[in-house]
Amino acid sequence: MQDIMGSMDIAFPNLGIYLKDVPKSFSVFGFEIAYYGLIIGVGVLLGILLAVHMAKVTGQNQEVYWDFAVYAVIFSIIGARIYYVVFQWDAYKDDLLSVFNIRQGGMAIYGAVIGAVITLLIYCRIKKQNPFRMADTGAYGLILGQIIGRWGNFINREVFGGYSDGLFAMRIPEAAVRDKSDITQDIASHMTEGTNYIQVQPTFLYESLWNVMILAIMFLYRKRQKFYGEVCLIYFGGYGLGRFIIEGIRTDRLLIPGTQIAVSQLIGILCFVGAILADIIVRVRIRKGLNIGGMSMEKDACGEATECQSTEEK
Repeated sequence: MQDIMGSMDIAFPNLGIYLKDVPKSFSVFGFEIAYYGLIIGVGVLLGILLAVHMAKVTGQNQEVYWDFAVYAVIFSIIGARIYYVVFQWDAYKDDLLSVFNIRQGGMAIYGAVIGAVITLLIYCRIKKQNPFRMADTGAYGLILGQIIGRWGNFINREVFGGYSDGLFAMRIPEAAVRDKSDITQDIASHMTEGTNYIQVQPTFLYESLWNVMILAIMFLYRKRQKFYGEVCLIYFGGYGLGRFIIEGIRTDRLLIPGTQIAVSQLIGILCFVGAILADIIVRVRIRKGLNIGGMSMEKDACGEATECQSTEEK
């Protein structure tokens, strides 16, 4: 591999991969379009399509999910931006208009999830839908969107970890890094004379692959679930555990003000522990024959959780 990289090149030296001129944007009729936003958009669209498909598979009204998606997308984007800005306030307090510029990044997935959950609860209350069943169905689309969306970070040269010479080590020109504060002293100290790149851990890739595994588990477990909401708990617990681990590697962690605690690590471990406890509690209540409200699943003649359309949905 060459010592001087092109300003828009990206390399994975230990995999023998060298990508030349990977742009961050492209122009259409003179209007600059960021690949980051385009990739996020594709992730959102495919996520919605998967959720709608799963609604069809499980005998639900697909129109409900199309309707909900409109509100969920809007408030998820708002939540993602608010979450990021709150924990990076020093970067925005002197230029408030920059808060509205999301084309170059600055979105936090936990903020998007919080926005989506709040929207779901309000929507289900108004439309008289089962929030636990909708949460199960929507979780498939949500994690697919995250799998795809993380590649927007790859294009932006962001969301990476410390120095690495492991199999997946990634090289990017120092000048191409979106936020120079992400380059730690340790990373800089490994830059050798005569080179212009940093070599780091591609944590965006780790998270994307982790989420592929979680999605696979969700699909495999679907017909074994004991109650509505359990597939969603797999998402929260699985993603939370992965985020807790991967966040510890990243150099761009959002910290709780006045502490050195990464907020996403704290939320991640709380999601993991909370999902396990919730699953245990609901299973115990089922065994005892206690009421679990909208989480209970009717059984068909074969003893399987029924996925047939209700009369109202046909």
